[in-house]
Amino acid sequence: MKEAVVVSAVRTAVERPARDSEGYTFPMTFAAMVIKEAFARAPGLKMEDVDDITLGCAFPESDQGLNLGRVVAMRAGFPHTVPGPRP
Repeated sequence: MKEAVVVSAVRTAVERPARDSEGYTFPMTFAAMVIKEAFARAPGLKMEDVDDITLGCAFPESDQGLNLGRVVAMRAGFPHTVPGPRP
């Protein structure tokens, strides 16, 4: 990658589900939804044109301790040729 380019931005709500609710979403699934929406807002951009996806989290344990970039890339529908390196 020679340069980074921001083509869109997506913001999510920050709220915990109620204690007895079934509203919990795994972090990787939530991140994949965000990336899909970012691509929907960037017409003409193809998933195979992305050089890599790098994601991280401030508190990497349990469900978030995996290689987020790669897991989210696969869940978002990116081709296997798009890497998700560990930050």
